[in-house]
Amino acid sequence: MGLRALEGRVSAVAPWVFGLSLLGHLAMVAFQTKMTMVDLMVYRNASPELFTGELYQWRLKEFSDQFALPFTYPPFSALVFVPLSWVPWAVARWVWQLVSLACLWFITRKSLDLVGSRDPRRALLWTGLFIWVEPVRTTLNYGQVNLVLAALLLGTVVSARAWRQGAGVGIAAGLKLTPAISGLYFLVTRQYRAAAWSVVAFAATVGVGYAVSPGQSTQFWFHLLGDAERVGPVGSAINQSLRGALSRTLGYDVQTGPVFLVAVAAAAVLAGFALRAAVRAGDTLAMVVTVQFLGLLVSPISWSHHWVWAVPALMWLLYGVRHRLAAIAAAAWLAAIGSYLISFLLNAQPSIWVVSRPWYYSALGWVYPAVGVLTLVTVAVVLRPRSGSRSPERVEDPVDLLRQ
Repeated sequence: MGLRALEGRVSAVAPWVFGLSLLGHLAMVAFQTKMTMVDLMVYRNASPELFTGELYQWRLKEFSDQFALPFTYPPFSALVFVPLSWVPWAVARWVWQLVSLACLWFITRKSLDLVGSRDPRRALLWTGLFIWVEPVRTTLNYGQVNLVLAALLLGTVVSARAWRQGAGVGIAAGLKLTPAISGLYFLVTRQYRAAAWSVVAFAATVGVGYAVSPGQSTQFWFHLLGDAERVGPVGSAINQSLRGALSRTLGYDVQTGPVFLVAVAAAAVLAGFALRAAVRAGDTLAMVVTVQFLGLLVSPISWSHHWVWAVPALMWLLYGVRHRLAAIAAAAWLAAIGSYLISFLLNAQPSIWVVSRPWYYSALGWVYPAVGVLTLVTVAVVLRPRSGSRSPERVEDPVDLLRQ
């Protein structure tokens, strides 16, 4: 049986796959099986400290035998999370899980819409499967904000209204700085009004933070910003940025030295080729994924759960274009996020603070950056203009390439 036929049969029971996955996850929430939601606890418990002046001195000591977790986001983010502190923990954790699951479905459906695949069963099928892949699973287990931010960005960046596009990016950056890379999408597509709106929206979030707490805003923007060590252990296997992978390979934190800068320059050049090809092809999802992957690669810290952008990347690789390289990259992502390799590497390392490790663990620790780079190469190659062809062949069901 071919893979296309197999997917057709599975799609027929997609509601069941989605329903069973959803029930399985909610059972884990109910019985707290590996569901400490420690990051959600930080958001909820730290946010009221915005009004005491102790937001960035506060630490969560529960579940933190190696690292007492601080609040690392801007003051505006703490203000947004304050309502979670008004309800009991049991309510907050359920609300957050349901919101995150809804965002996962939206990300999947929106990605499929952008590649011209509007079969609702396909969105249900993949959402049910994505619940169990490592970046999504870790996001849900930690109660992280990644799915919410990805949904906000994907839902607004492609809007027809410049103010909505810019507001989405600006607010997302105000909540957690890393989404600011999304502004690059506006620049390469020459949507300067949207770029201007994103600056205005981001400035508004900074202004709100200063209005609520000038002292803590000054502390964050002028003293804490850029301190990667405060965020967490750079060399831990869960840090899947170029800096993390390079540090584990060389046995020490490369920081922002020459090795890191060369890697960043190489990633930027590769992303430039990919963006140029995607812009010429008019492929919106490829442009969005390229920009987000560039941000994940060059950020000092990109935890494995930040790589939820593998979800739209997979939808593009499988359903956006017909090319063998895209099929290879899709298979690589399925292996990377479906194997829980990151969890294995976390258990294998003696401590989150130990940077050096055996060479084979260092090599395996490149998994997300390596497949991310492969994805950028795929975009650049597959969407490259060819003589006599205005754009690469798009396809509704390209998974049959995997059987060739």
